Amino acid sequence: MRTFLKTLKRTVAVAAVAAATFTLQPLTAAHAHDHAPQTRPGASVVGGTPAQQGEFPWMVRLSMGCGGALYTRQIVLTAAHCVDGSGPNTSITATAGAVDLQSSQAVTVNSTQVLQAPGYNGTGKDWALIKLAQPIDQPTLKIADTTAYNNGTFTIVGWGAATEGGPQERYLLKATVPFVDDATCQKAYGGALTPGDEICAGYLQQGGVDTCQGDSGGPMFRKDGAGAWIQVGIVSWGQGCARPGYPGVYSEVSTFAANIKAAAAGLGG
Repeated sequence: MRTFLKTLKRTVAVAAVAAATFTLQPLTAAHAHDHAPQTRPGASVVGGTPAQQGEFPWMVRLSMGCGGALYTRQIVLTAAHCVDGSGPNTSITATAGAVDLQSSQAVTVNSTQVLQAPGYNGTGKDWALIKLAQPIDQPTLKIADTTAYNNGTFTIVGWGAATEGGPQERYLLKATVPFVDDATCQKAYGGALTPGDEICAGYLQQGGVDTCQGDSGGPMFRKDGAGAWIQVGIVSWGQGCARPGYPGVYSEVSTFAANIKAAAAGLGG
């Protein structure tokens, strides 16, 4: 059985910072199963530290309580479980351009169309594209199209919960997690893991660092051979947040790179 998806199923009041608060929009009823006793992940980064303004300029916060990254300046790559199917959709708001979601530098743009991974049924294929009404003037994050970077240490970022069951964050947090091979990850999750579709990362013995509720759809990335950031994963699910013995599970981007590229071309922008 699947474990915690890293999304939000209800309106979440974000922790007050400098005497200010804000509220994220709730997920639709289709996501009500996400926080059953066992669900998939999606929160702020547990064990993280504040990101600097401009450090990860392609990061996007989505109004349904998920993260994402600019695949192009007008298309956001996120998780399939964050959206409700494919088609025209103007209900999603993307916020980008600032680590502080309340900053005057933050840019907000509405969606126009959503493309959920064809064949997505809750197991594997956890990617989706959201086309925006207009481009966001920020750098984009390239995706891995081979398994060459599915190793080493990865960076995770998000505005999700900083503790399991905690409130969403106003400021972007970052952390690093090591790769966990499929065989080891399967010892934790058994048949729930879909090798080839998914990649695992985390501190298996001690836990303490992970994505969490609200981080779903955000990127997991590392440096490529030229020193540029490259996305290798999409925050998908896990057992709780940062628990020992249970690494985070991410959609393996290289598996779907060709499909993502073709889908983005079909959306235009």
